[in-house]
Amino acid sequence: MLGEFELIRHYFAAAACARAGGEVVLGIGDDCALLQIPSGEQLAVSTDTLVAGVHFPDPCNPFLLGQRALAVAASDLAGMAATPIGFTLALSLPSGDPLWLAEFARGLDAMALDCSLRLIGGDTTRGPLSLTVTVFGRVPSGQALVRSGAQVGDLLCVGGVLGEAAGALPLVLRQAEADAHVAEHLLARYWSPQPQLALGEVLRGKATAALDISDGLLADCGHIAKASGVALQIERDRLPLSEPLRRFAGDAEALRCALAGGDDYLLAFTLPPAELAPLQAAGWPVQVIGRVMAGEGVQLIDAAGNEVPVSERGYNHFNA
Repeated sequence: MLGEFELIRHYFAAAACARAGGEVVLGIGDDCALLQIPSGEQLAVSTDTLVAGVHFPDPCNPFLLGQRALAVAASDLAGMAATPIGFTLALSLPSGDPLWLAEFARGLDAMALDCSLRLIGGDTTRGPLSLTVTVFGRVPSGQALVRSGAQVGDLLCVGGVLGEAAGALPLVLRQAEADAHVAEHLLARYWSPQPQLALGEVLRGKATAALDISDGLLADCGHIAKASGVALQIERDRLPLSEPLRRFAGDAEALRCALAGGDDYLLAFTLPPAELAPLQAAGWPVQVIGRVMAGEGVQLIDAAGNEVPVSERGYNHFNA
């Protein structure tokens, strides 16, 4: 059985993503990592904790868990338009199973390389399975996307189709089955979300407010509305829903997943109308789903402009 430090050296410090370089002057091996941020830029930092039985089923595939754990944290950098630098991992394990650790580290490394993130430190301890990932990024001073800049007249947009990860949950929990093609598509959205880091950077100086969708579209748009002192109006019939999700869940459940399911890890953002056409012409996945209005809160409307009542707005740990 490997001890704590041998475990770190064997499974994590030796990984490709743990090599120093770029802004990482000193990585794993000392009491602290050292980061060199270019002049005129700000450091963006975010932390996410994933707990077995709350954020993912236990047991589960450790390779997929490694991918997901880092992706959901990196998505916060996308929401702030930050360029990725590195991350730390605090890992609590019930045992030091070498097969589990090897696969988890492999999944973590694969997502780290996809996101251009370097592992720069962390901690391991014995206890119930949980993971805490802290990500670091950089953004030119004054160009970070925040939640408080939405303006009346802006368009409300998202960066792709909604609800697929939430729709996959019955498959993740083995409570349902689906055709192989549909199951593969939906499960990939749950286990391997793709943080929209490039889109976030492109939106610098264009979007007026942004965040990543983690707890559900309605709940997360509520954060923008409150921070900006505006109302957001979402048009139900403009919500982008995929055919695999509709086939598996049905139209009503697909809509619920899109509005309140969470786990999309796509960007939601407000955009002046003049910025829309150039972004779409360049091939960016910008979908208009509503607009910013005077007032407060988030309203869902149908094609006739009538408000649609909703009973569920998103996930809250302490109300779940």
